[in-house]
Amino acid sequence: MITKEDIDRINFLARKSKKDGLTEEEKEEQKRLRRKYIDWIKYQVKTQLDSIEIVEKNNAHEHGHDCGCHKHGSDCDCHKH
Repeated sequence: MITKEDIDRINFLARKSKKDGLTEEEKEEQKRLRRKYIDWIKYQVKTQLDSIEIVEKNNAHEHGHDCGCHKHGSDCDCHKH
């Protein structure tokens, strides 16, 4: 999990890097914190995607779109493809 302190430190190191440069230890810390941040974001995205349930629309046709042909009867050329 990423804490507010982690984000504050990431931002501090980014500003310091641009202004004064970083020591080797700070570069390693920045690299580690950035990896931790990216891994946390990836975890959150994966969790969200895993929780998605795909549900077919009631009026969807076999060919994958809802043309609404049920509304206009025989005038629909939806099924001519």
